[in-house]
Amino acid sequence: MQATLKDKVTFSGVGLHSGAAARLTMHPARPGHGIVFRRTDLTPAVEIPALWDHVTPSRLCTLLDDGQGVTLSTVEHVMAALAGTGIHNALVTVNGPEIPILDGSAAPFVQGILEVGIRRQAAALCAIRVLRPVEIREGEAFARLSPADHLEIDFQIDFTDAAIGHQEKRLDMANGAFLRELADSRTFCRASDVETMRRNGLALGGTYLNAVVVDGGRILTPGGLRHADEAVRHKMLDATGDLALAGAPLLARYTGHRAGHAMTNRLLRALFADPTAWAWELCSPELEDRLPGAGVAGYALHNPAAAIAAE
Repeated sequence: MQATLKDKVTFSGVGLHSGAAARLTMHPARPGHGIVFRRTDLTPAVEIPALWDHVTPSRLCTLLDDGQGVTLSTVEHVMAALAGTGIHNALVTVNGPEIPILDGSAAPFVQGILEVGIRRQAAALCAIRVLRPVEIREGEAFARLSPADHLEIDFQIDFTDAAIGHQEKRLDMANGAFLRELADSRTFCRASDVETMRRNGLALGGTYLNAVVVDGGRILTPGGLRHADEAVRHKMLDATGDLALAGAPLLARYTGHRAGHAMTNRLLRALFADPTAWAWELCSPELEDRLPGAGVAGYALHNPAAAIAAE
């Protein structure tokens, strides 16, 4: 069955790149509504569906565009939280052009969703089954979707910084794996890139409180890492959010090697451009049990990061 929130929940912070104050509220929505963002700072307010064909190219985040020049940036973490908790219908209001970064992960969004609760709706859920492999390549980087009976993510990264280096992880995303394994992993960057980004008007809201900053073999962020492989886990978190822009749960294996937001969006565009590569599938109870949000309503986590560490 489809699902929404039991009540609204609000988050306040700053935008990672703009540095501007930002306030976001998730509202329950009717069956079939999907995930829709609404810019409430505009008159009249502008709505943007959270769908792959509303993504516009952006270097360091996922940027939605209404087609008329109104944009909303850095949606990937909130989309990952919604997908990871199995929320299919929600109206997300934002009072500016960027989502609040909070602690740089999806854990605060997950915590808020679980605290207000998840409500099942009297409407059938359909998933998107990938029928044959689809791949995008750029030099050594690639992203691929292959047939699978549930969502799997297999990711590899390679950085010259010894604090990151080569990391790889494969995860079956069924039954709350997102909450246990990925939700608390924070965005990361190199110290050498910070000044470059700021000269270009980016990362103006970035601090050690919302990002892992590395310098060669050193972790500059106080407290260090939440996971030894936090960097690749965060890339998987991003991929979860970007894949959620398909508009329905995916039954596929996603493989990413040095892939980023733009490449994952290009992959979805390639998938939907080929009607022989995918099909709608009505979810049976058995299939629903294999989706990322299955069973998470019972978690009732006060602090997802602490609960994940405890497990």
